[in-house]
Amino acid sequence: MQFAAKVKFVREQLKISQEELARALNVSYATVNRWENNKSTPNNIARDAFYAVCKRNGVHVDRDDPLK
Repeated sequence: MQFAAKVKFVREQLKISQEELARALNVSYATVNRWENNKSTPNNIARDAFYAVCKRNGVHVDRDDPLK
């Protein structure tokens, strides 16, 4: 699954907006929007934060694929 699809999946599972996810990750709304629309990918720090939010909230997404 591409990272863009993971972002959307997680948001839907948590029932939160892009803006709410951005606040949780300490990034801008525009950044989350670009990730979700596959316009950019996160750096390693932001990616780690994303997976930490997933883990804290009990949402499982595979982390084994490279940045896409």
